[in-house]
Amino acid sequence: MNNNGFSHIERVQSVCPQCLEKIPADIIVKDEKVFISKACSQHGEYLILIEEDAGYYLSRNNYDKPPTESKIQTKVDKGCPFDCGLCPAHKQHTCIALIEVTKKCNLNCPVCYASAGEGDHLDMATIDKMMDFYQEAENGKAEIVQLSGGEPTLHPQIVEIIKLARKKKFKYVMLNTNGLRIADDIEFVKQLSEFIGGFEVYFQFDGFERTTQSFFRGKDVLDKKLKAISNMVEHKIPVTIVSTVERGVNDDQLGKIVQFALDTPFVRGVNFQPVTYFGRGGLGDMRSRVTITDILGRIEKQTASTIRKSDFIPLPCNVDKIAVNYMYRDKHGFTPVARNIKIKNFLPSIKNSLAFDVEDILKQTADGLYDGGFCGCLSFLKDFIAINKISCDLKDKDKRIDYVNQNTFRITVTCFMDAYNFDCKSVKKECVHVITPDLKRIPFSTYNMFYREQYAKEPADSAK
Repeated sequence: MNNNGFSHIERVQSVCPQCLEKIPADIIVKDEKVFISKACSQHGEYLILIEEDAGYYLSRNNYDKPPTESKIQTKVDKGCPFDCGLCPAHKQHTCIALIEVTKKCNLNCPVCYASAGEGDHLDMATIDKMMDFYQEAENGKAEIVQLSGGEPTLHPQIVEIIKLARKKKFKYVMLNTNGLRIADDIEFVKQLSEFIGGFEVYFQFDGFERTTQSFFRGKDVLDKKLKAISNMVEHKIPVTIVSTVERGVNDDQLGKIVQFALDTPFVRGVNFQPVTYFGRGGLGDMRSRVTITDILGRIEKQTASTIRKSDFIPLPCNVDKIAVNYMYRDKHGFTPVARNIKIKNFLPSIKNSLAFDVEDILKQTADGLYDGGFCGCLSFLKDFIAINKISCDLKDKDKRIDYVNQNTFRITVTCFMDAYNFDCKSVKKECVHVITPDLKRIPFSTYNMFYREQYAKEPADSAK
């Protein structure tokens, strides 16, 4: 601890929030919180909160794993973050690839990172090439492709795009949507229900207050959101609820969102995302911005410790910016897998992937438990494995999918970076990447900070 009341953790490379020039920065601890401190010779000093709980931040590397290799497309020239593509300096493969199939949107969200509204649809030939590029870049083992936008359901060929993605043998296909078409078009919902099995709707839902909807989405769309969920449940479509979180707007609704998701059949999880300040996003107080541990603490408090902060672990492929809690249903309800085990002891068997879920725990631990190959601390999983072994033994594929969709659950918190909390060390491990029409993979954070405007000016068929 120095005379200014803070302790220094490390020196990193960041950028000036005004001119985006690369500048050095320091990660410091003050009052049990973690900040990034930096100064630009032209635009002054900045002190930005990056984590509410210093203890969590300092222990997260206990879960870090060596990166998973994948191919590179660009060379190191200007240095991170200006060589994205991926360049050789990037230290993680693609867990989730976003393909933005359209720039059009039927909302005008004040926090939209893409500033979507008007623009072109990508043509099928370009999308086909982008999917093939993603598979090739991941050596034929690409896992999650997320169809995004704009609002992807506005693409006139969205059903054909989903079918194309299924043919490309991705482990999961996600449709990232605001749900307005799902609320209004029941025939479209029926078409989506035909994709069940390796398919999810990544559904934008920020809370239950009408003022919350207006803040994030520009108008009150609560009734539409609830109708969309009802339609998906009726047709047994797996759903992940995705909630943007801003302090003083909906951070008091996190427990209610989680409980709603747990109580709603075929909702498989919730992903919370602190507001990121790019695109249309306005500027908040940088010394009190929402962080991962802020959200975890609020979930614990608002669920009366039914779900605890300690149930979450840093995701091994990106410990800096993603926390996860995997749960399974037993006779008492949903129970966090991590509650009574030390997951970090079993990191060698956990994949570097956001596709890692409770089904993977089953596959990776069952044999060891049955032959005594694991230590006693995993005895907690015996009931879980016995319960879920039923799902694996089900001969009928549809029944097995239905069983898994209703008996497993996950909560994730994903914190993307903007020009305020950015650091090169963390972005090199970012595993959510945008696939561009000219066949590059760009980390989501750097794409929105440095590259989106460039691609907005290019024609949609630039891959041809």
